Amino acid sequence: MGRQTPDQMAFGRIYPLLVNKAQKKGRSQEEVDTVICWLTGYSPADLAGLAETGISYGDFFRQAPHLNDARLLIRGTVCGVRVEEVQDPLLREMRYLDKLIDELAKGKDMDRILRK
Repeated sequence: MGRQTPDQMAFGRIYPLLVNKAQKKGRSQEEVDTVICWLTGYSPADLAGLAETGISYGDFFRQAPHLNDARLLIRGTVCGVRVEEVQDPLLREMRYLDKLIDELAKGKDMDRILRK
């Protein structure tokens, strides 16, 4: 069996990794949830439920209630790749979230992270 691409991985497998990355730097799960909900339009209750369903990471983004228009203001690099230059729309959404979690873990103020 071949390796799964990120969009095929279960959201329930990725979500704890996002939370753990932020918590290692003193941030909370609630802050991670706030960032994810801001980006996708899901509620915190939705996140908890989706983490248990086995939904793929790709479908998590494809089925998002409302991708925040302000996400287009997210700039910068994740793993040496500029998020705003990622050509694949689904992968770009995933990179946006990676970038937001990176900013959270680096101690940025929540208002800056949420592009307020």
